[in-house]
Amino acid sequence: MALTADHGVQGCQMLLTLLLAPLLTGFVRTIKARLLRRRGPTPLQPYRDLLKLLRKDVVLADSASWLFRVAPYLIFAAIWVAASLVPTFASGLPFSWTADLIAIVALLGTARFFLALAGLDVGTSFGGIGASREMMIASLAEPAMLMMVFTLSLLAGTTELSAVARFMLNADVGLRVSLALALLALVMVAIAENARIPVDNPATHLELTMVHEAMVLEYSGRHLALIELAASLKLLLYLSLTACIFAPWGMATAGAGFVNYLVGVVAYLVKLAAGGLLLALFETSIAKMRVFRVGEFLGAALMLGLLGTLLLFVSRSL
Repeated sequence: MALTADHGVQGCQMLLTLLLAPLLTGFVRTIKARLLRRRGPTPLQPYRDLLKLLRKDVVLADSASWLFRVAPYLIFAAIWVAASLVPTFASGLPFSWTADLIAIVALLGTARFFLALAGLDVGTSFGGIGASREMMIASLAEPAMLMMVFTLSLLAGTTELSAVARFMLNADVGLRVSLALALLALVMVAIAENARIPVDNPATHLELTMVHEAMVLEYSGRHLALIELAASLKLLLYLSLTACIFAPWGMATAGAGFVNYLVGVVAYLVKLAAGGLLLALFETSIAKMRVFRVGEFLGAALMLGLLGTLLLFVSRSL
């Protein structure tokens, strides 16, 4: 009976990530608009946009192959599975053994691979530019992410997120330079992976500078809705990952009871709101960098992650 209840909680966690992803995107947009002294859309606007896209017909280019049609479903499935693996309000659930950092990196890489292929499939110049820039970003973002994973694995002795969260709650962890460097590397990678300012601006459609938008220009209807929902899920994933690793307070354990689960949900919502507020503040206070500077930005993230790993080889107390 307890096992069945834990499976139900696991399903609720998967459904919660899917439902909250558009709300998080709308919340960030609303906060940015208010900081710029504009009224802006409501936080529920992404839901309306998705419903509007789902009602529209799909328009396909004559040169589009089967890969172009299948890619949105594969991208959405990979990112949703990756986001569902991250413990949000509870840890130690039946599928927590699959919540491995390396598996999440692999799922995100798979989604990026199919997105780049879809951008190249139609043969437009903008799709090719966006795909090449996406691969350039990935060539530095993935190693930086893996360096962060190695830092955590050396400290916690595992890459399973539930075990890492339990380790970070230990009072003996304290303040470490290596963890601070890993956090900075993760934040920089998250900004680049989600095409946020200063790497990219999701609100503009300038052909010469856009990365993510250039690869999805040929999509419409339900295909575009799936890609937009996948982009919102990726933002939720990185905020959930940061909260799970570096702020695991308030998370319930498996079989803890309804009240503890409810407290975990409230704590998770507070963490998401705080992360969205910090993201909006950061994006409104900084300008977008030039495209050729993105490599330097991600190179710095890679160096921070590598430095955090090397510090642990020097001394486990750092």
